[in-house]
Amino acid sequence: MTFDDLLKRAASLARPGRRAVLGISGSPGAGKTTLAEHVVRELNGDGPPWVTHVPMDGFHLADVELDRLGRRDRKGAPDTFDAAGYAALLRRLHEESEETVYAPGFERVLEQPIAGAIPVPPSTGLVVTEGNYLLLETGAWARVRRHLDEVWFCEIDEQERIRRLVARHEEFGKDHDTAVAWVLGTDQYNADMVATTRDRADLVVPGSALPTPYEPSTA
Repeated sequence: MTFDDLLKRAASLARPGRRAVLGISGSPGAGKTTLAEHVVRELNGDGPPWVTHVPMDGFHLADVELDRLGRRDRKGAPDTFDAAGYAALLRRLHEESEETVYAPGFERVLEQPIAGAIPVPPSTGLVVTEGNYLLLETGAWARVRRHLDEVWFCEIDEQERIRRLVARHEEFGKDHDTAVAWVLGTDQYNADMVATTRDRADLVVPGSALPTPYEPSTA
């Protein structure tokens, strides 16, 4: 399996007159966002954009609400997202393809969701969405899978996944010790949960097929 194989498979999901939604899942730090961004960039190429990236992260609950609920120290866990709202958006993306649908984004520096940040215009034939819990079967998360045409699961070497995750937390402001503690605590608990959903994916994407720093595809 190569990245070009993944591009061809993603492109094949789109059908005339019907918008497709591809989900990319995996544990924190597994490369979901990088894969989604590369797929969207390559398929759009230099022509009119027809693929849109809609991350699950826009459905993080705001810190003020996490404080009210007493969950801020577990930010990133399944119950710190608006799972029902995410499932409803995926349904709209399938059913309301004749008008622009607005999705929330997520500001990494602020670590806060931003409403209406991502427009999905009628010209979008394929939406690529990614997040940890696309295959979770508990609570409102169980509604998500029915609105995804396929779900891919990213899987990389565990030590590399942890290294990347620590580096990401440091990039966005945590000192090294705090980043390591978060990764081996909250993030690892979530990663172990996500790993149990692997067998529900349509495709497991190995680390060898995941893109690294951006390079144009030969496909």
